[in-house]
Order: sequence, then structure tokens, then C-alpha cells
Amino acid sequence: MSGPLGWLFDATLTVAGHEVLWREVVGNLFGLASAVGGLRRKVWAWPVGIVGNVLLFTVFLGAVFGTPQDRDLYGQAGRQVFFVAVSVYGWLRWSRTRRAAQAAGLPDAPAVEPRWAGVRGWAVLGPAAVVGTVGLAWVFRELGSWGPWADAWIFTGSLLATYGMARGYIEFWLIWIAVDVVGVPLLLSAGYYPSAVLYLVYGGVVTSGFVVWWRARRGAPPQHVSPVPAAEPATGVPVATSTLGRREDV
Repeated sequence: MSGPLGWLFDATLTVAGHEVLWREVVGNLFGLASAVGGLRRKVWAWPVGIVGNVLLFTVFLGAVFGTPQDRDLYGQAGRQVFFVAVSVYGWLRWSRTRRAAQAAGLPDAPAVEPRWAGVRGWAVLGPAAVVGTVGLAWVFRELGSWGPWADAWIFTGSLLATYGMARGYIEFWLIWIAVDVVGVPLLLSAGYYPSAVLYLVYGGVVTSGFVVWWRARRGAPPQHVSPVPAAEPATGVPVATSTLGRREDV
């Protein structure tokens, strides 16, 4: 590959004696920007996160794309693909909310109103977390992933957090914290140092995000506009198709 894209794909820098891909750094910076956008409840958080997902997909298939680490983290790579799908859902959902608010004469209204997941939300999130982690740990172990159990939780938790962000669940920030707690040691042990550092930064952003969304929920006035329907269509298909944030509001 030649030109600017070829440079981005192959260029490296040396940090503390370790060779690091620039696209790993750039991809994580896009993810961080997406997290900040999510904290502020901005629609642009979703497309920005997608750019980071595409870059990081090539980073975590180390043996396939010839990265300096030469290790495959199938969970880390695979979740980037699902991030894109879930992010499209979040992007469309938040955009629809934003347009409805503008049509109601509320041009400064945020793209989503934070809410607690409640019993119904956790009836989906809880079992999905357990089943997804156990099932994917077996799959990743068979594929030869580096740290299959940690990789499986990071994959599952990241998708649930991104889905929760799209739905406006305040708890999605807490799920991201749990992902970071597992992700930092895994990435350090596998040699993905920029990603590990960014995970630490994410930890601060998501903690702040939880506080901001929690306060927004506590201080929210009664809603006279309901841009996002309380129920999905009878077909069971979401009105629009989306961290998942990516990381998404990470």
C-alpha cells in the first residue's frame, strides 16, 4: 500500500524500546474522542467511533496484518466489527431523537435522555453478559486467542455497553469500567501498550460520564417530547439499527 494510507497502515514509532503502530494510536484517539462525544450526548460520537473501530480491527489481528506484537486478539478484533453495527444503530437512534427535538422547537436538546436500565433492561444485559462471556471464551480458546476469558468479557461487555449507550442506559458507563479493569492487564501482557494506556484514560472519562449522566437524570425536567418511542414496532425490529461507546456516549 502506498501514499498517505500506506504510511498510516505501516508507520510505527518507538515507545520505551517497544515498536508501536501509529494506527493503533490514531484508532484509540478516535475512540477517546467518541467517548467524550458520548459524555456530551452528541450524535457525532457514533461516526467518529466507527473510524476508530476500522483502524483497530487491523491492529488486533496482529498475526494476520503483521503488527509488531504478532498476536491475535480475536475478541478485540471481532468486537470492532460488531461495534460498527451497534454504532449504526446508535447513530440512527440518536439522530432520530435529535430531529424530533428540533421539530418540537428544542434545538439545544441533547440527542438522548439518560435513564436507568431497570428490571427489563437488566433482564437482557445480565444473562447476555454471562452467556456471551462463557460461550465466547470457549470459541476464542479454540481459535488460539491470547487470554480467551479476558478477551471474551471485553468483547461481550463492550457490545453491551455500546448497546446501553444507544438506549440511553446510565449503567453503560459502569459496564465500560468493568471492561477497562480487565482490558488493561490483558493489553499490557499482549504488548498493546497504546491501547492499554488509552484504556486507563477511558477509565477516567467513563467515570466522569457516569457522574454527568446520573446528574442529568436527577436534574431532568419532565419530558414533553418523546423522540424515541417507548416500544419497538410489533415486528420486534428496532426502529433504527446501533457501544458502544464504542465506546462510546463511549
